[in-house]
Amino acid sequence: MFRRVETSGKSVEEALQIALSQLGCTREEAVVEELVKPRAGFLGLGAVEARIAVTYQLKPAEVAQEFLSGLLARMGIEANVSVVQNDEAISLDIRGEDMGIVIGRRSETLDALQYITSIVVNRGQDGHIKVIVDTGDYRRKREESLVSLANKIAVRVLKYKKNVTLEPMSAYERRVIHSALQDTAGVTTFSIGSEPNRRVVIALSAGSRATRRGGSRNRHTAENAPTEE
Repeated sequence: MFRRVETSGKSVEEALQIALSQLGCTREEAVVEELVKPRAGFLGLGAVEARIAVTYQLKPAEVAQEFLSGLLARMGIEANVSVVQNDEAISLDIRGEDMGIVIGRRSETLDALQYITSIVVNRGQDGHIKVIVDTGDYRRKREESLVSLANKIAVRVLKYKKNVTLEPMSAYERRVIHSALQDTAGVTTFSIGSEPNRRVVIALSAGSRATRRGGSRNRHTAENAPTEE
């Protein structure tokens, strides 16, 4: 994605400094095209200012911020988007008065914004750049809540020897549950159903089921369970 501005000045250098200020980039990052050469004229008469076009290729983080800000504006949502990029990901934080509409039901809107922004950022890139879209630290708080829920349900499954099916969740939230319990002895997790009603089942693992009285097996077993995406 590129930004392009046209500026004028008494000299090319003056016009260039104006352009670089508007674009927020350095001379080395800019491509300059001279449109009109400056002319001094005679005694100030007939003078012509220099006019140039300067093009700047946005960095991935800038692409993400500009695209997401524009998308929110087109959705009629007044919000500010801040961005931080490190070696692991580009993180965007949306702040505004009513962020419930940005999160959406089961975080579906937030996930969709993240997905679309990721596609735009990674277009034409050699490697994949991870993009995280959040608002008010919602994802961290939701993840902590899901991990706590997963651990509580796992204790219940082990105590009562009965599988528990959770409410429908997004793919991201299901992955949090799977990850939280992947090293928990005695239980396993898998997903059932179709989107948007796909659910996680927290179940006794094969070894634990073998110890149940009567040797009965639940019809949803880890061996035959669907694999989470």
